[in-house]
Amino acid sequence: MFENILIWFVVIPVIMMIGLGLCRNSGMKAIRAVMVVGSTALLALSVVLCCDFLRLRGMGVDDEMLFTGSWLWYAPLNIHLAVGVDGISVLMLLLSSVIVFAGTFASWKINPLPKNFFLWYCLLSTGVYGFFISIDIFTMFMFYEVALIPMYLLIGVWGTGRKEYSAMKLTLMLMGGSAFLMLGLLGIYWHSAPEGGVPTWNILEIAHNSAIDPSWQNLLFCCTFVGFGVLGAMFPFHTWSPDGHACAPTAVSMLHAGVLMKLGGYGCFRIAIYLLPAAANELAWIFIILTGISIVYGAFSACVQTDLKYINAYSSVSHCGMVLFAILMLNTTAMTGAILQMLSHGLMTALFFALIGMIYGRTHTRDIRQMGGLMKIMPYLGVCYMIAGFASLGLPGLSGFVAEMTIFFGSFQNSDLFHRVFVITATCSIVITAVYILRVVGKLLLGPVQDKHHLELTDATWFERLATVTLIVCIAGIGCFPNWINETIQHSFVPIINAIQGAI
Repeated sequence: MFENILIWFVVIPVIMMIGLGLCRNSGMKAIRAVMVVGSTALLALSVVLCCDFLRLRGMGVDDEMLFTGSWLWYAPLNIHLAVGVDGISVLMLLLSSVIVFAGTFASWKINPLPKNFFLWYCLLSTGVYGFFISIDIFTMFMFYEVALIPMYLLIGVWGTGRKEYSAMKLTLMLMGGSAFLMLGLLGIYWHSAPEGGVPTWNILEIAHNSAIDPSWQNLLFCCTFVGFGVLGAMFPFHTWSPDGHACAPTAVSMLHAGVLMKLGGYGCFRIAIYLLPAAANELAWIFIILTGISIVYGAFSACVQTDLKYINAYSSVSHCGMVLFAILMLNTTAMTGAILQMLSHGLMTALFFALIGMIYGRTHTRDIRQMGGLMKIMPYLGVCYMIAGFASLGLPGLSGFVAEMTIFFGSFQNSDLFHRVFVITATCSIVITAVYILRVVGKLLLGPVQDKHHLELTDATWFERLATVTLIVCIAGIGCFPNWINETIQHSFVPIINAIQGAI
């Protein structure tokens, strides 16, 4: 088992938790050492995996999933610990590792109970990594739940503002989504067996060997897409997201918005679309309407907020809506844009939340009406915030431009009136995004200093600079060199597009 490189993405966070458990609560040096070594190892492992994956693809290995392995876990229900990755999974693991690494340094001075905080943070990371490497639906769902459970304590204990309310609201809504999801996954399992065969949880076996009845597909598609869509902040199930983001501590906001919400888009793509293609083709229009509303509603809502975290939270509703919107277009170009948007939004929203946490730690306010002229006081953080803002509004050369243009170009390939009306409506969000980003940048960074006490504030420390530089380099890297991402994921769409065409 341990010869498989993918298993180590789960083993390393577990080792980190054991190491943290051996540290004393007051031993910050030891706690930080465990987190730095562990997060660096995960980042290095994801880079090695990405290089190996590209090498094998370059050698002509065209298997749907690489680095596969399967170990029987529970025989009566045919549950396996089955792992494997395609290009999309590899990039999601790389994104997760970058944000876990940056979040470690963004939480360098977390208080109180730093050991307990990082223990729950590592458990959250374990669930995220396990979800992306799983090709057994049951195991994937188990890791999905592992990723959700720590959020309640991380927000309820270490959060700010109405943290207990926000933690409970988030937990109840996501667990409600999990109930829908569990119904859908159980239905897929029981209908996965070919005639005379045995039901299976394995995604590849279901896709290749089973033929789920179209009448059942419609019901199962709705359950799974709604279940994953709740985590992807799809309208009208998005209301947990702004409160959860606003009250979460910095590193949790980074990992939550940057990675955890991507579990929703990834699950819709890997389960709902791939395993239920006939229903996806028939019912996509319903969810296109809902995701189209998410895109525009999230952008408009961000315009009227005055709290920095709420602005970025509603922006995330809009940008994550674009991911689901593009997936539902059911063509290769739009789906490529969806993966690019998952990467782009993950990095830039993590950068936003990191910078907001750093600014809040100095000014003790997130109300933009009480701030101004911060570029003069903390120029490094000001420049980083402008870069994040420009990435969000789609400045060429940064990741947002590549992702959004690919989404809109691919979506417009659907020539019918319904699709094109919603694509044009969704593109209006670009203008709305520019309004609230430029408004915040102007109010926050430029103009006169609103509070004379802010003149005594300091700029970023070395660990804050390391966290932000890591994210900025990745954002610029995607914006300037997107081709390697396209080469990584292009093979991953072939079986999904074939399934959709076969269903049609």
